[in-house]
Amino acid sequence: MQLSDEEILSGIRGNQLNETIYAIYRQFKQTVRAFILSNGGNHDDSEDIFQETVIVFIDLVQQNKYRGDAAIKTFLVSIARNLWMNEWKKKKSLDQRGKVFEINRGEADGDITQLLDQREIKQQFLELIESLGEPCRTILHLYYYENLPYREIVKRLHYENEQVVRNKKYKCMKDLTELAKNMPQLMALVDH
Repeated sequence: MQLSDEEILSGIRGNQLNETIYAIYRQFKQTVRAFILSNGGNHDDSEDIFQETVIVFIDLVQQNKYRGDAAIKTFLVSIARNLWMNEWKKKKSLDQRGKVFEINRGEADGDITQLLDQREIKQQFLELIESLGEPCRTILHLYYYENLPYREIVKRLHYENEQVVRNKKYKCMKDLTELAKNMPQLMALVDH
């Protein structure tokens, strides 16, 4: 059964959030997935981007920031496009950094001050993550430092499913961004 745009909005704002999320998945996942796959992404990329798209959409609806100027399907694809473009830029940037590192690997890093600054920033960032407490500390560590996919985090931390982990990671990142707002050097790290 497909829900109309009005029924989806009503479900998000009302008591039927879980049912509405399942409906969004049934109705729109393939469209967003096809978009990501046709624009250089793989299956995992499409899964991650769709999860984030749904979270952003629900957040916008709950904050009354979705005006309904476009159909939900169009709006979701627009959110996914923006998320994917950001992800694509990050991937290209990481690839480029890796190439530069390989080229310059043999050269000595003469600027010890810069190295110390980077260590200090990294230490402040780790302290911020520590201040988030559990489960944020563990989820962010497993995802960003151990590069584990969501399905592995689900197994390790015994959560119900990947969506739960994605939601928790999203909230943790939101909290981390709030904490880092007064620290410009760290905001640059959180934004990447």
